[in-house]
Amino acid sequence: MLRTPFITSKPFGCPKYSSIFAHYLQMCAMIKENFIKLYEQSFVEHWNMPALTDYGENNTLTYGQIAEKIARIHLLYSYCKIRRGDKIALIGKNTSNWCISYLASVTYGSIIVPILQDFNPNDIHHIINHSEAVFLFTSDNIWETLEEDKMLGIRTVFSLNDFRVLHQRDGETVQKYVKTLDEEFAAKYPQGFRKEDIKYTDLSNDKVMLINYTSGTTGFSKGVMLTGNNLAGNVTYGLKTQLLTDKSRVLSFLPLAHAYGCTFDFLTSLAAGSHTTLLGKIPSPKILLKAFEEIKPTLIFTVPLVIEKIYRKQILPVITKRTMKYALSIPLLDVQIYAQVRKKLVDSMGGHFSQVIIGGAALNPEVEDFFYKIKFPFSVGYGMTECAPLISYTFSDEFVPGSCGRILPGMKVRVDSDDPENKPGEIQVIGENVMVGYYKNEEATKDAFTPDGWLRTGDLGTVTPDGTISIRGRSKSMILTSSGQNIYPEEIESKLNNLPFVMESLVIEKEGRLIALVYPDYEAVDNMEADHNSLNIIMEENRKELNKSLAAYENISEIKLFPTEFEKTPKKSIKRYLYMNLSII
Repeated sequence: MLRTPFITSKPFGCPKYSSIFAHYLQMCAMIKENFIKLYEQSFVEHWNMPALTDYGENNTLTYGQIAEKIARIHLLYSYCKIRRGDKIALIGKNTSNWCISYLASVTYGSIIVPILQDFNPNDIHHIINHSEAVFLFTSDNIWETLEEDKMLGIRTVFSLNDFRVLHQRDGETVQKYVKTLDEEFAAKYPQGFRKEDIKYTDLSNDKVMLINYTSGTTGFSKGVMLTGNNLAGNVTYGLKTQLLTDKSRVLSFLPLAHAYGCTFDFLTSLAAGSHTTLLGKIPSPKILLKAFEEIKPTLIFTVPLVIEKIYRKQILPVITKRTMKYALSIPLLDVQIYAQVRKKLVDSMGGHFSQVIIGGAALNPEVEDFFYKIKFPFSVGYGMTECAPLISYTFSDEFVPGSCGRILPGMKVRVDSDDPENKPGEIQVIGENVMVGYYKNEEATKDAFTPDGWLRTGDLGTVTPDGTISIRGRSKSMILTSSGQNIYPEEIESKLNNLPFVMESLVIEKEGRLIALVYPDYEAVDNMEADHNSLNIIMEENRKELNKSLAAYENISEIKLFPTEFEKTPKKSIKRYLYMNLSII
């Protein structure tokens, strides 16, 4: 039984942000700004300002140029008689054309269906068919892996490389029209395309504008239906709290088809008048640090995997040296060393950012503790695709270690526990950002909500009276022992991942025993010139060391080496369901 009262967030105590939040709370009591009109206004206001740049290609587009490209697609949609509610599928890497296709579809009144490019062709075919998409925008290399006869409702396929027609259904004349689009555009706008020509559809915020297909750790892909109000709730939060302004520079390296990267690197950025550079490459530490140096972003949105890799590769080797450990044990000297480490880390990430916002998965506690100790400006937020995505967040000035911020204004949270501050229970939310349901899946929608209308997050955690949330793990991964003890494998894994030569791990239960699967850090093994055959001995030492930090009922019985990296979702969470019944165990 749920015993907790409705809990809402309060304005931050920090003077710097209290007035901003007071204003934002007032805004929450008013009608939410129309999502589509946010971009109509932004394109006019920031007409000549830089908006989007494709990294390494030197082709910056202004807000006016983006508006003109959107107008050309609107002409095409009009010719093709695209109707309100028609679905437009979109798949490809982060590029300016990806962003233009997205906004052109939404501002016309159609529903955008972004698809993660990590999905395999069969999943892509399924999503396109399930969503009933009529148009598809895709990069050329992805199109080569797809089969047009397996996408039954698609009328036309457009290239994200240059918007040419890759395929059209028999009887369609889209390709012919595209060849005359320049003439049609000139005829419609004889004086050239101007600010006053920007007039987007009048569509109320309660209409579904986005269907976002998830790829979670449970293995089921569902189409999350998000309204203009869900999207505006997140975007206006970013605007009113001044996370992003028309002075901001953003480096977009998270996949835009995922809710986190899309909402802040792209949607909030363009609504604020910011300048976004789209990386369009796999964000390895080497590529990312080079891009940080060149772009010098003013705010960084990232996931734990990226930050943890930087910590392991750049910081951990330095602070674990014997001489450094000794120096850090000396009062005052440790403060100076930590300040130098912080400066080096900040400089390596461009040196101009106000804070790093981490979301998408849990941050390793050891990494979090170290960053907090050296006063690195970071914060951890919490959300899910079903909330478009933000549920809670706190500015770095007031971030509480171990938490993931305070519940947002316009949202409420409760915990399924008789002691919500100390005893974990399922976190449930209701409010502005919560989806309307899953597309064509009434059963999943019913299961996602409580009888009284609260969204079940599936996450276990606690919450303080001021709305600060702390996550313990996923309810579906929690292990219940025969003695009634709750074990959160994610907490054990975070400790194991910091031990020598462990790249990543997965803790599972087998016949009453806890077993850890470990994919070793072979690069570190080679750098230390260690023998691969000795890994079993090293892992046994790791097991003993790990168990010293665990309760007796959490002790790991055995560590088994795993031959490959674990398969992950696009936000880099391990797909746990794939490893529950392996023969290796």
